[in-house]
Amino acid sequence: MALTSTTITSWKLQEIVAHSSNVSSLVLGKSSGRLLATGGEDCRVNIWAVSKPNCIMSLTGHTSPVECIQFNSSEERVVAGSQSGSLRLWDLEAAKILRTLMGHKASICSLDFHPMGEYLASGSVDSNIKLWDVRRKGCVFRYKGHTQAVRCLAFSPDGKWLASASDDSTVKLWDLIAGKMITEFTSHTSAVNVVQFHPNEYLLASGSADRTVKLWDLEKFNMIGSSEGETGVVRSVLFNPDGSCLYSGSENTLRVYGWEPDRCFDVVHVGWGKVSDLAISNNQMIAVSCSQNNVSWYIVDLSRVKKSGSVIQGLIEDKPIPAPTSAMGTTLRRNYERPTTSCTGQQMKQSSEADRRSPEGERRSPSSEDEKEDKESSAEITNPEDYKEIFQPRSVISRTPPKTTEPFPAPLEHSFSESVLEKPGPAVKIVTPVIDRAGQLKGPITSSTPVQRVEPTVIAAAPRPVAVVTTSVTSPSHPVVTTTKPKPSTGMILSTRNEPIGLKAGDFLSHARNAKAGVMGDDEALAQIRKGHDTMCVMLTSRYKNLDTVRSVWASGDVKTSLDSAVSMNDLSIVVDVLNIINLKPSLWKLDLCTSVLPQIEELLQSKYESYVQTGCMSLKLILKRFWPLISDTLTAPPSVGVDITREERLQKCKACYKQLKNLSNVVKSRAEQVGRHGSTFKELQLLLAPLDY
Repeated sequence: MALTSTTITSWKLQEIVAHSSNVSSLVLGKSSGRLLATGGEDCRVNIWAVSKPNCIMSLTGHTSPVECIQFNSSEERVVAGSQSGSLRLWDLEAAKILRTLMGHKASICSLDFHPMGEYLASGSVDSNIKLWDVRRKGCVFRYKGHTQAVRCLAFSPDGKWLASASDDSTVKLWDLIAGKMITEFTSHTSAVNVVQFHPNEYLLASGSADRTVKLWDLEKFNMIGSSEGETGVVRSVLFNPDGSCLYSGSENTLRVYGWEPDRCFDVVHVGWGKVSDLAISNNQMIAVSCSQNNVSWYIVDLSRVKKSGSVIQGLIEDKPIPAPTSAMGTTLRRNYERPTTSCTGQQMKQSSEADRRSPEGERRSPSSEDEKEDKESSAEITNPEDYKEIFQPRSVISRTPPKTTEPFPAPLEHSFSESVLEKPGPAVKIVTPVIDRAGQLKGPITSSTPVQRVEPTVIAAAPRPVAVVTTSVTSPSHPVVTTTKPKPSTGMILSTRNEPIGLKAGDFLSHARNAKAGVMGDDEALAQIRKGHDTMCVMLTSRYKNLDTVRSVWASGDVKTSLDSAVSMNDLSIVVDVLNIINLKPSLWKLDLCTSVLPQIEELLQSKYESYVQTGCMSLKLILKRFWPLISDTLTAPPSVGVDITREERLQKCKACYKQLKNLSNVVKSRAEQVGRHGSTFKELQLLLAPLDY
């Protein structure tokens, strides 16, 4: 196998199965760029470390799908808003829930933490914006003005303003101290999805479904720039940390903008689909997107992206441009005066004290119902090692995650020789599990890489007897590489062998120095052995990572969905692994499961691998012993009076199982004529299937 390094600008880092159902929201931690929170329709919030394959923590408590999530600036807390209008705030270091906030009457679709960390803003489908004091579990103020759902909220770096983007095509700017709207920007022609403040200057960026990115001067309150080149809906915008440029994420494309004058410095085609969020770490952009229950990470090397009209080469790092010079060196604008202590929030508290009693403001004290909900919520640490490394670092004063992070390395381009990859196959989505001896599935490990399907390599040496190197997965948990001498073919690859497992060097090496011409030499023999090894490594890598997809779905407790995902991979070895587990636990079997398993059993019974046949026979026995009485009684029962939907569904399932069992009876009958233990096993199955003929 030859490895050739490539220099690329962007690449897909990883793909994971993040939830048991569709992913409804996700957000990256902006301080580190290495932490991800995902919310799903399964009502959970899962915490991930970028490039780490396992979920670190799973937060429960919501009773409706999680619609939006947000980290605070230190990434030690996370808040999630649900479809029912409730908010839950968790402390990630202590692994516990801090607050449950109730107040919105509709789904919450935007959140942001105040720079001081003690306040939180939420926007809802009901068009309202609420400011919360998370220490007192109360709503400090309510801002009204939008007419449709509020899709994004962002506090200014100094904590005095709040920007809101809405489906009503407007961007509004709110003064938190005065408790009123400062201005409204109305140049967008469609829903505004995202707003972002410049890190230093009085500048605001907004991205919209009208395929434009607009920049607003917050001193003169006018538009100073508008892009026209976006190829799709703008879902994410992010200023470079030094303020030199603006990154825009739309369908499969990253664009880099400057302003005064308007210009697009660079366009990078990434292929990330509908990108959901962007972050920057170590001169790399980390982007995340989702599709159904999968989440994908992408990396863009910013050292190879134009940010000011020229390419920044090599490892030269961007240096912040000192104030008061503008990032683009053309216009001077005021810089934010950032709060130095939490005491700066006293003004906002005092000014809003009277507003709490007004019709627009409202205050809500903790109730016994809230306390009950707090207790029902929990933080399940699914990966203790990563949790301790990220949220409980050894250095006492460090922030989370630790600062000692390295850039993600660019992937290597794998080029295999034609002799190894004889038959290319389809790209296989890779994601990884570990199955312990007790039959439990552990630890999700995920990525996505194209994998080539390969065929066994046959090695022949003349004039000696032919030696065959067979690479096969003959057991669900113990794939082997064996070398055997020719023997009469039995049509079955046995799961156990009388010969030692492993390669016999003597089959490849000459027995005398004066060997005849044509006998395989040492170098050639070693080359052939390595060829078989490479083939096996590719196959096992594909199988190992595919299992994690199944494990991740299994974690939700839905065995049928887990099996269906294994079937969809078109790899019988994965199906065998799953069946070997559920065969040990008959209580997991349901009638739904039978409809998915029976078509696979037909393939297993006709397999050339003994272990596959044994697994298929065991599964078929379990189905016949546990479900045949139910299938028979359901099919022969007289029609019911009235409409019984449950009975009708059961009848349809029983009919499907009966049809599949009839097909299997023909396979079993033909295999029952074999001699030996396999023939005896199929004869037993034939007796169990006999009632089908009556």
